[in-house]
Amino acid sequence: MKKNTYILIGLFVCLLIIAFLVLQKPGERSANSASTGLMFTVDSLLVDKVEIKTSASSIALEKHGVEWFVTKPIDYKADQANIAQIIHQIKNLEVKSIVSSKPEKYSVFQVDQNGTQVMVYEKGVEKAAFVLGKMAASYSESYARRLKSDEVLLVEGASSYTFNRPIKDWRDKTILTTPKENIKEVQYQYGDTTFKITSSDSAWFVGKDKAQQSVVEGILSSISNLQADDFIDSTVSPKVIAMMAYAGAQLRFSFNKPMNKYYVQSSNSPQWFVLEQWKANQILKRKKEIVESNKK
Repeated sequence: MKKNTYILIGLFVCLLIIAFLVLQKPGERSANSASTGLMFTVDSLLVDKVEIKTSASSIALEKHGVEWFVTKPIDYKADQANIAQIIHQIKNLEVKSIVSSKPEKYSVFQVDQNGTQVMVYEKGVEKAAFVLGKMAASYSESYARRLKSDEVLLVEGASSYTFNRPIKDWRDKTILTTPKENIKEVQYQYGDTTFKITSSDSAWFVGKDKAQQSVVEGILSSISNLQADDFIDSTVSPKVIAMMAYAGAQLRFSFNKPMNKYYVQSSNSPQWFVLEQWKANQILKRKKEIVESNKK
């Protein structure tokens, strides 16, 4: 009986070892697993430049005054929230463990040329430089390597998706923004046809006809913070098919039939933007769509 018990215990221990080895991804552990704290010491208020390089792109983000701009591969005002997000992640990047110190294993963790290289500067001085690799088993963890180190680290707090945005997502996509409560009138023009929706005594009207309040609310919510889906950087002279005017500004719309998308330009900027059709349909309403349907 005792012999059988020892055999069973031995088999159980073997099974535990086999299970552990199977669950480990090959080649992903070759060093200690002690936590080593924050990866970098970064003062988010002093950061004035971030460079992000992949095998497919090279992007530079620079702070001018209090605002951030994309300066490479194009000069354009940046999406301030997206930049604040990556600076926050870099500042709070926590090293959970050292998983390897062998350069031949860089490709396993994608911290080689296939990773995302990030350079952070404070007042023009480099403060952080690392390669962000693939995601680890946990969605909150990734692999990373300081540029001047052989150590591959398991880090928490950074997502490769956050850093690998296409250039359009680093740019400010705002077409026109104004407080919703400041919009008291919206004018539409389709060719020679024009009409206005106006606010009066907490209600909205199209001329003397009462408007559907839910439709107007949908329009106002959309135009108070109108965001583009993409940019048109080539010289274009699209045929304008509709215009809207509100809050002292004007929007001009053109429809690209092959793409099934709208081009939009604000009187506040020469930039033409791309707007998905469903988004344009939320604001480009005909008079009959706005007036209460039970109007005789």
